[in-house]
Amino acid sequence: MAETARSTEYTTTASNLYMAFELSSKKWNLGFTIGMAQRPRERTIHAGDLGALQQEIPEAKVRFGLAETAPVQSCYEAGRDTFWLHRCLSSLGIASLVVDSTSIEVGRRKKHRKTDRLDLERLLNRLIRHHNGEAKVWSVVRVPSAEAEDNRQLHRELLSLKDERTRHINRIKGLLVGQGIRLAVGNRFPERLSSLRLWDGTELPAGLRTRLEREYARLCLVTEQIALLEATRQKAIRYSTDPAMAQVRQLLRLRCISEGSAWLYVMESFGWREIRNRRQLGALAGLTPTLSDSGDSEHEQGISKAGNEYVRTMAVEIAWAWLRYQPDSALSCWYWERFGQGGQRASRIGIVALARKLLVALWRYLETGDIPAAPN
Repeated sequence: MAETARSTEYTTTASNLYMAFELSSKKWNLGFTIGMAQRPRERTIHAGDLGALQQEIPEAKVRFGLAETAPVQSCYEAGRDTFWLHRCLSSLGIASLVVDSTSIEVGRRKKHRKTDRLDLERLLNRLIRHHNGEAKVWSVVRVPSAEAEDNRQLHRELLSLKDERTRHINRIKGLLVGQGIRLAVGNRFPERLSSLRLWDGTELPAGLRTRLEREYARLCLVTEQIALLEATRQKAIRYSTDPAMAQVRQLLRLRCISEGSAWLYVMESFGWREIRNRRQLGALAGLTPTLSDSGDSEHEQGISKAGNEYVRTMAVEIAWAWLRYQPDSALSCWYWERFGQGGQRASRIGIVALARKLLVALWRYLETGDIPAAPN
């Protein structure tokens, strides 16, 4: 039987170099190819080593027989490295795509092979297909500008600090309940702490009291930082001439929209995204329904939850507030007519539908100035 020899030479009919990244905290795996039929060239460099990266790209062009000026198409999955790498590649003249990792197809078997090499091959294949015009091969993440990304830090830190404040309060209450004491955590907590007694009239143990004092000190620090961030946000809303602040002030004209919700909506979505239609907006917030229709089986699986978690959470909170503070609006009337006679499950489903409708109404309000409809 004749032996089959595997060729290691590459064709040079292609004009683009395709590059994929598999990123981790310690190393970056790079994959290069020029076409679907070509065996990828794989290299490993230290994470963040831009010098090594800029050296590997010309070497890959030489290896594939491409000209020095051949364009480079690259991609990587969105993760901890976020968008700085995209901006760096763009500055080097390299076309870059940041891909939503959950949109990449995987095998349907319960157990399937997964290695860095296979991941690179999948990314390269899909990058080539995407570059050749196959639009639905994956979901590409819209990269914000450096300024828009930085504007998201204030409200995200504020939300994180509020969660941390809640944890400190709950921890203090839990420690006290463990000794049979129920006490509200207020401004006079240190004074009341010295007068607390256990069930048998004895004082708090020294170790527990010291821990409570330290926990309360951390709570005070978090509270001060929250107040500082809220004052900074309020000052920006009042005096800033940034176009995004104009959108925040416009949203604040509506009843039930607070500084926090208006700021989050603008900084996370309305202020920098180019939203084309209501369906795209619903998908960006992860509020679109997911239908399962196969053969004789057809059922609704609920919302996708594949979008921005901050916007989705705020949209549901605002929907509940809208029912309370705008009970006579057309949207509130629609909710009560459609879901008001149902139980708790119907209410949860209805509030998500109302959140999606209200989010679209707020977007149109910013785009056209049309106030969310009053009752007919």
